[in-house]
Amino acid sequence: MELNPLEQALHTARALVMADLAAADVAEADVVSLVEDAVTHRRWWVEQWPEGAEFVAGLVAQDVQDALLERYGRWPLCPACSPEDEPHALDVEPELGPDPHWVCTKAAVAVAPVGALGEVLRR
Repeated sequence: MELNPLEQALHTARALVMADLAAADVAEADVVSLVEDAVTHRRWWVEQWPEGAEFVAGLVAQDVQDALLERYGRWPLCPACSPEDEPHALDVEPELGPDPHWVCTKAAVAVAPVGALGEVLRR
């Protein structure tokens, strides 16, 4: 069964964010629930604005990041800066656009595409 483009965008967003959570060893059951909540919320959003389907991955990543901040603290922590620096979270850029990346605004560098944090964290 082939998914419609909106459902495909939501499934892709879920998979990318889950990959980043797993790479950081924070994909616990309660965190997975936060991802599901974000996908459910964004399903309504993308149904209202189908042209925004290519933005869903970045939005789900931001939603999960916000939910984690409220419950657990900053995520994902920046791997690009020195361990002596104040720990800080990466941001998703563009905030509303295609091809979202995790970026360190302090060092002004793109760290990894959303879904590819594992490649950076394993170094």
